[in-house]
Amino acid sequence: MELRSGNVSLILLMVATLSFINSCMRTSASNSTQATPSPLVTGKTFDSADLKKLRWIEGTWRGTGGGVAPFVERYRFESDKVLAVEGFEGEKLDKVTDVTRFELKDGEFGGGSEGSRYVASSIDDKSITFEPVTKARNSFRWERESENSWKAIISWPANDKGPAKQRLYQMESWPPR
Repeated sequence: MELRSGNVSLILLMVATLSFINSCMRTSASNSTQATPSPLVTGKTFDSADLKKLRWIEGTWRGTGGGVAPFVERYRFESDKVLAVEGFEGEKLDKVTDVTRFELKDGEFGGGSEGSRYVASSIDDKSITFEPVTKARNSFRWERESENSWKAIISWPANDKGPAKQRLYQMESWPPR
C-alpha cells in the first residue's frame, strides 16, 4: 500500500486526536475518584509556639453526640511538632483501634487517615480549625469550653446532594474528674 502525503497527514491527525482524547479520559477518571480539594488556605504558617496553645487538648476524652455511640480518644503531644490522636475500642482504654498524627512541617500543621489529609487554617488559645486538602470535603474545629470539656464541630459544604450540614460532638474528660 502506497501512502500519499494526504493520507499521512490524516493518520497523524487521527493519532494526535486519539492521544488527546485518551489523556482527557485519564484526567477525568482520576478526578472523579478523588474528592475535590477545597482551596487551601495559603500564607498560613505555624510554629511550635502556636502548637503550645493547643496543650489544653492533651488527655483522654469521651465523645458523645452526632448520632453515634459514645467513643473514647486520647490526645497527646509526642513532641513539640507532633500531636497523636488514639481511638479506643470501648471505654476501658485497653485496645487502641487507630492512631492519627498531626505534624508540623515546613510551617504547615496537618494530618489525616485513610488517605484523607487536612491542614490547620487557624490556631488560637481556645481552638483550632482544619480544612480538607485531599480525599475529604469536610472541615472541622476543636473548640475548648472548659478545663474538662471541648467540642468537635464537623462541617460539610452544600453540594448537589444536599445543603450544608454540621455535626457536633461533646468531648468530656475520661474518666470523669
